[in-house]
Amino acid sequence: MCLAVPAKIVDKQDMLATIELSGVTRQVSLMLLPNAVQGEWVLVHAGFAIQLIDEAEAQKTLDLFRELELYEEA
Repeated sequence: MCLAVPAKIVDKQDMLATIELSGVTRQVSLMLLPNAVQGEWVLVHAGFAIQLIDEAEAQKTLDLFRELELYEEA
């Protein structure tokens, strides 16, 4: 099973984006989404931004991940 996580692009330099997810930043490749810009939300898988998504969908997915974390802690 593969899992892509939503993250917001906070900076872009050429084909690399700095993304932020839950307070953590890392760099991902934009080779599959060369027109993505700072402020957009993307799905990230294996170090690549693979799809643009809207903020509402990103937040909905992140909320579901948080809910799963609560079940793991119980």
